Amino acid sequence: MGGVATVYVPSMLRPLAGGNRALEIPGSTVGEIVAGLKHRYPELGDRLTEHGRLRGSLSVAIDGEVSTLGLLDAVGPDSEVHFVPAIAGGTEAASAVAVG
Repeated sequence: MGGVATVYVPSMLRPLAGGNRALEIPGSTVGEIVAGLKHRYPELGDRLTEHGRLRGSLSVAIDGEVSTLGLLDAVGPDSEVHFVPAIAGGTEAASAVAVG
């Protein structure tokens, strides 16, 4: 069983999350986290995925590391999960994105 991750919501998506900057969502994978978000905030969940995959315009960082497995990536107990706009040029550039 997974823990409870703290999911930081990008400012542009906060209106779809009840104005929340951060949410606590249980799950052991990014996919489970997204499913939990969809359950609580359907419009937010729909903005994160497309055709059963993480939208190409987004990256996800788990505990400061940019995910390479998308929805399949593991999320540890008490992890911090950030959805950030994807940046072309590799993971180094994506990890430099300021999360707000």
